Amino acid sequence: MEITLASSSPRRRELLQRMGLHGFRVVASDEPEVLNETLPPEVLVQTLSAQKARAVQGEVGMDDLIIAADTVVVRNGKVLGKPSGAQEAIEMLRSLSAHRHQVYTGVTVLCGERAETEYEMTEVTFRPLRPEEIAAYVQTGEPLDKAGAYGIQGYGAMFVRGIFGDYYNVVGLPICRLSQMLQRFGVDCLVPDAARSRA
Repeated sequence: MEITLASSSPRRRELLQRMGLHGFRVVASDEPEVLNETLPPEVLVQTLSAQKARAVQGEVGMDDLIIAADTVVVRNGKVLGKPSGAQEAIEMLRSLSAHRHQVYTGVTVLCGERAETEYEMTEVTFRPLRPEEIAAYVQTGEPLDKAGAYGIQGYGAMFVRGIFGDYYNVVGLPICRLSQMLQRFGVDCLVPDAARSRA
């Protein structure tokens, strides 16, 4: 059984490697991300991750174990995906400044006809941000491919005053939850031989 990561995100790839999984395939889903804001965020991210997993299964085969994830940021009930450009990134960061927000990630593990989908939520609080800080950060380019227009593992860490919950969920892949899901599919990341035989 091969393991496939249904994401082109280098951050998710690195996190899987930190879990002890190596040699997995990376097949990015071309499924369009439609942020249906009528859905609760926990339903939205689970729906999107499941769609990504199913889309990739058609490319790699039914025997692969597929891992897919989708992350959004939520502030005052408004879902923030990836900004469309620099101006939207600035607007998102302004809205997060000096406030608490939530980060939701939906995770799907799919193998054959069996699928499990769960989500994780982490609360993050930003310190007040000066306009010139926001402008300088956007110029780095880091916010432009991140949900909520920041990366906690990069320069964006300088904005985070507090966090409650799974840090890796904010990066884009809740490792604790995913490891438990993988165990139910027979992949135990703490048993090197088992992990290697499936990766």
